[in-house]
Amino acid sequence: MIKNVIGECPICESDLIVTKLKCTNCKTEISGEFKLSKFNYLAKEHLYFIAVFIKNRGNIKSIEKELGISYPTVKRNLDDVIVSLGYEVSDEDKIKKDEIFKKLEKGEITALEAAQLIK
Repeated sequence: MIKNVIGECPICESDLIVTKLKCTNCKTEISGEFKLSKFNYLAKEHLYFIAVFIKNRGNIKSIEKELGISYPTVKRNLDDVIVSLGYEVSDEDKIKKDEIFKKLEKGEITALEAAQLIK
């Protein structure tokens, strides 16, 4: 039975490397130290979110509906994945959006106004 590769040590949580590869057709085996893709190091929840994101072609409304979460939660999950992949999320954009969401929650602006400000 073939199992998925894990990227993190279950004991100390350090990164794992692959040390042996085997062809499923001719059974050739190659030994060495092979780096995994950055996606192998993502948590299962992040991989699931990425799958849903791609399936819905990045359409936030569709993602909200499928996962049963709000727009800010979709954005936060996306930011978490971006950071987990080793990229930076602009604090300036995040702060502006947080301020917009706070105003929306307080009823200081309408949903339409919030959408326009985010764009």
